[in-house]
Amino acid sequence: MAKEVLSVEDLLKMRHVTATKMSPDGRWIAYTLSVPRAADDKAGAAYSELHLVSADGKQHRPFITGKVNVSAIAWQPDGSAISFLRKTEKKVNQVWTIPVNGGEAQTITDAPGGVSAYHWSPNGKQIGYISIPPKSARLKALEKKGYGFTFYEEDMRPRNLHLFDVASGSDEQLTTDMSVWSFEFAPNGKTIAAAMTEKNLIDHRYAFQLIYILDIASKKYKALTSNPRKLGNFVFSPDGKQLAFVAALDQKDHAVSQAFVIPVSGGVSKNLTEPDFPGHVNWVGWKNNNTIMYRAAEGVFNTFNTISLAGKNRKMLSSGHKDRVVYHGAPEMSADFKNAVYIGQTSTHGREVFTHRIGKAPRRLTNSNLWLGDRKLGEQKAVSYKARDGVEVYGLAIYPVGYEAGKTYPMVVIVHGGPESHFSNGWISRYAEPGQVLAGRGYVVFYPNYRASTGYGVKYGAYGYGDAAGVEFEDIADGIDWFIKEGVADKNRVGLGGGSYGGYASAWFSTFYTEKVRAVCMFVGISDLISKRGTTDIPYEELFVHSGKKLEEMWELSLERSPIYYAHKSKTATLIYAGADDPRVHPSQSLEMYRRLKMNDHPAVRLIFYPGEGHGNRKQPGQIDVLHRITDWYDWYVKDAKPLDGPMPPLDISDRYGLDLPE
Repeated sequence: MAKEVLSVEDLLKMRHVTATKMSPDGRWIAYTLSVPRAADDKAGAAYSELHLVSADGKQHRPFITGKVNVSAIAWQPDGSAISFLRKTEKKVNQVWTIPVNGGEAQTITDAPGGVSAYHWSPNGKQIGYISIPPKSARLKALEKKGYGFTFYEEDMRPRNLHLFDVASGSDEQLTTDMSVWSFEFAPNGKTIAAAMTEKNLIDHRYAFQLIYILDIASKKYKALTSNPRKLGNFVFSPDGKQLAFVAALDQKDHAVSQAFVIPVSGGVSKNLTEPDFPGHVNWVGWKNNNTIMYRAAEGVFNTFNTISLAGKNRKMLSSGHKDRVVYHGAPEMSADFKNAVYIGQTSTHGREVFTHRIGKAPRRLTNSNLWLGDRKLGEQKAVSYKARDGVEVYGLAIYPVGYEAGKTYPMVVIVHGGPESHFSNGWISRYAEPGQVLAGRGYVVFYPNYRASTGYGVKYGAYGYGDAAGVEFEDIADGIDWFIKEGVADKNRVGLGGGSYGGYASAWFSTFYTEKVRAVCMFVGISDLISKRGTTDIPYEELFVHSGKKLEEMWELSLERSPIYYAHKSKTATLIYAGADDPRVHPSQSLEMYRRLKMNDHPAVRLIFYPGEGHGNRKQPGQIDVLHRITDWYDWYVKDAKPLDGPMPPLDISDRYGLDLPE
């Protein structure tokens, strides 16, 4: 029986492993599994189940399944139970535990404002957790009477750090005037390293975090780091004397990229990353007091490595380039440092649990989508080409199912957001970026890692600084030309789409580069750089790592790099869609694009807002609609090359949602 290609319905039902935790004795691996909701289920994000798999892969135990949302899994230090976050009847997250050898799950904490993150203390007797205090009775009364006004960025409640005693149930608040984003216990359990900012704003998390050392007994804290920048994870050395952390190189570096170590007693941090490292370090841990372990994105794969505190003797423990696996999450090592557990994915399957005996090939322990083996997929390859200025640019391509060399195909370019992100050579198909679905319909699909992407070093990532839509989008245009020159893509049938910064690229190609693409799909995208800077929730992050100057110093450039400035030139079918409650790229950016195109008599433009959605669609109705709608748009205007001045694709596609609806 011939295999079928991947369908829209297939992509919507895919399950993915989202977190793993190894038991203290190394025998079991707990993991959470993301399970999409059915089309007719209550609107919401995917469910998250708790499962166990033995380290040898022979035993699988579903623990908490069904319509549940389990997150932040951890093992109780003695290994007797698994803890996790889950909502209670009061609709707030609390810490729960469930015994490994049988028994019902029970709540541990009772934080009035709920728990957003937690850690067990080393002795297993306390739980540290972060919580935002609930609204006061007075404020609730005011809201009920119609006086619940919003005092923008002034009526925030801090993210407080608490210490909960499991035996007595006592709860002690450790911080009051700072917002804690993440924290780690020292090995002796007497101090805590915490990443904090003065305000509970997402922009402050991006731009102003510092690491503090907090003494639990006195509740006093002092700053350990002094240079605010983007910050990743941090962890104490086994003896508690050093703290390793990953962070951006400096404030204008747009992504976490370097591994540092600093004495807990204070001092200057040391960068252990080799100069001009052609990748991005994005996680750090310890092997022993003299050696750290780190994960790095290096091109379209990543690596696990160790390096001495002297910054020498880098040893690669595993390489995605060799194993053909993309690693995710923090790797967990056995006590003897010989076995690792992590989440991995390849170009032919999504995120699964892997175990890895150092020096040998990794072994996959789970298969969450057994049916995927019966699908025919397009071949996925890494590609590179020369940009117009001679710089080598990288990316991925999925070739059409049944691809024949020498034959040209319609092409869709999928542009990642950020731009501080990149595509790795794993499973890269999702509801908004359906590469394998398109490959099954006869398209070649191009995923460019244009300059400003991560994974290729700080210099490569810094190209877009102060130069939005410059070399970044030239690289994409040059990539389209390269596929055409190579005889793969049909120059008259090219589409392009993406979300966020990829949505910005979509708008830019709809207007400035309109001659290169017949259709675009613009998701939560930027159309006006001037108004965008005044409506986003991350203005300082945008200033520090993207623009580099205040708007008053670059009015003209901002206007000239805004897609709406060229709207009158557009001859590209433009589908615009966005979350109605997006705080990052305000919905007005989509409306501005729509209005400028419409006011210039554009015949093929459509705008859809998704109620209750933010910067991307979390709920299944919006995901289902987006996936069907964008594949329709590409088929209509790219593959079938229908005229822009004719009918548009059907507006009502509810017959394909999978719902039982009245006639």
